[in-house]
Amino acid sequence: MRDLIIIGGGPAGMTAAVYAARKRIDALFLSKDIGGQAMWAASVENYMGYQYIEGFELMQKFEEQVKQFPLEQKTGEEVVALSRLDTGFEVKTAKGESYKAKAVIVATGKRPRPLNVPGEEHLIGRGVTYCAVCDGPLFTGQKVAVIGGGNSALEAAYDMVKIAEHVYLVSLTTLTGSQILIDRVVDSPNLTVFIEHEVIAIDGESLVEAIVIRDLKSDEEKKLKVGGVFIEIGLLPNSELTGRITKLNDLGEVEVNCANETGVPGLFAAGDVTNVVEKQIVVAAGEGAKATLQAHKYIQRL
Repeated sequence: MRDLIIIGGGPAGMTAAVYAARKRIDALFLSKDIGGQAMWAASVENYMGYQYIEGFELMQKFEEQVKQFPLEQKTGEEVVALSRLDTGFEVKTAKGESYKAKAVIVATGKRPRPLNVPGEEHLIGRGVTYCAVCDGPLFTGQKVAVIGGGNSALEAAYDMVKIAEHVYLVSLTTLTGSQILIDRVVDSPNLTVFIEHEVIAIDGESLVEAIVIRDLKSDEEKKLKVGGVFIEIGLLPNSELTGRITKLNDLGEVEVNCANETGVPGLFAAGDVTNVVEKQIVVAAGEGAKATLQAHKYIQRL
């Protein structure tokens, strides 16, 4: 029975791990991978201490800092179950391992939201991607589609207009991202924007060949020949672990108070998996620190 288990290897989880080590808590840090969504960020210009840094590089620095401490870490361990015990909690991993602790911090982040249209699942990795930063260079010189109208879609479009033959930006609504990003993108000569259109299918046998879109006002359908589809329509919280034992909001996020406490004593949550406002690297890191400090107080009271 450890004092604390931290689940998740993004900015919140890694910061929580550093604070646990500094407080000399008997803690276990479990993570399926390292970096989370921050790994997808091509440029980070709003993390204090760095005027500019790539997301991958920033997460490397986070990981290096975690590794400086004598903290038990298990990377590549996906947690598949979390349950309450009389004396704490038990987590189980996909590898069949079981661990127990008096307190748990869930910092499992979010994952890309799928379109759920015909052809999408079949063509994942064959032209359908959820990460322009990761896969964009593979489509250099091709026609591509970016789906979405928020900041992530605009950033993907901005990256792709530099290297693609043509970019189609398809949004269900008017563009909702920041005006700075809109101004950067909309005047690009190799960009066509379809506002109030929805994707109804992705066509292709072994590779993406086209998308079919529908005008929400006129019901007119169009087929756009593309070699790549970047789906940037938001994220879903990885809250399945906690949904059975504590309250989630309407978005599926873990509800926490300002002390990162859930409705279950000893169960804390931090970062993008929670209902905390603003999903930013700096916010997630701060929430991870708060969660461990509160968990430490809880353990001391036991």
